[in-house]
Amino acid sequence: MCATLRDTTSKRKINLMTGISLAKGTSLSLTKTAPTLQIARLGLGWDAVPKKKLFGFSSGGDVDLDASAIMFDSSGKDVDTVYYGRLLSHDGSVQHSGDNLTGEGDGDDEVITVNLRSVSANIKTIVFVITSYSGQKFNEVKNVFARVSDGVSGQETVRYNLAESSDATGLVIAKLTRADNGWDFTAIGEFVTAARTPNKMVAPAARFV
Repeated sequence: MCATLRDTTSKRKINLMTGISLAKGTSLSLTKTAPTLQIARLGLGWDAVPKKKLFGFSSGGDVDLDASAIMFDSSGKDVDTVYYGRLLSHDGSVQHSGDNLTGEGDGDDEVITVNLRSVSANIKTIVFVITSYSGQKFNEVKNVFARVSDGVSGQETVRYNLAESSDATGLVIAKLTRADNGWDFTAIGEFVTAARTPNKMVAPAARFV
């Protein structure tokens, strides 16, 4: 099966084989599955649910959701957050692609790139969350996904497609966890009500550390 993804730098579209699909609550060892992976490209995407009009269906309009990465140490304390307002982590290992205001187009809407070898030794878990600052709810979007691909080759390693919807404004979608010999990716998919900014997602994200 092939997936179409967007290169956020050149706006090219590339066809690549899709990676392993995970169910909610399951994990995958990136080290075992992709032993050469050094730059993990965490792509997050979504589409608007079409709105019904009197004569057929129309576009659902722009969807302004925000992806963020919250970094936790081994004691479970949040030490850094990468989001649209701060695009680079303090240690330089995690970088955000920037805010996507519309959600239009195929492929990734926002990308958070992690240099796995450069993540500070005290960081145990990186939790990825999606929030709706404008108050749009997750029952107004569809096709929400998180996927890890190789930042060098573009090859997709693993993907999680969210099956549920909710009237919540926050979502803990996935996490990277430092393992003995590398990193694991876990599909989470837990909604959070009344959380529209990254700082409101710290406590919910900490439950998965």
